[in-house]
Amino acid sequence: MKLIKLDAPILPWKGMGGIRLYSHISQFYDLIVHSKSEPVLLGKFLIRYEIKDSVDLWFNIMNGKLFKITALKNYKGKLFDKIRIGMHIDEVLQHEPSFIYDDFEEVYCSPKGVFIETDPVEHSVLWIAVYVKELENEDFERGKW
Repeated sequence: MKLIKLDAPILPWKGMGGIRLYSHISQFYDLIVHSKSEPVLLGKFLIRYEIKDSVDLWFNIMNGKLFKITALKNYKGKLFDKIRIGMHIDEVLQHEPSFIYDDFEEVYCSPKGVFIETDPVEHSVLWIAVYVKELENEDFERGKW
């Protein structure tokens, strides 16, 4: 079974926790079964599995590939060797000014391949997600990547 390294660096466009973006869902069979989490279908062709407050794994059903990984509250690894879950957004922006708030998605986005969601009251980082470059492609859901 694949183990998640909760202290591993968060690597935009690549992965986190020893898990690589673009990996096939079949590599995560045991991890998903043992996590006992219920899958969440997003639209018709995207599915998410939460692995015990550590990470969310997001797959495209059409090609079976992992397209996004989200670090959750128990993840201790850092983004850019500085940014971590629980950090205040002002400190994040001091370390990485490329983040811009997206009013529609209600997350901070960086063109470096990262999304960050913050707590609306505390303004601290709730989760950090890395994703594949093809996420913005018009035919992304069709799995043609």
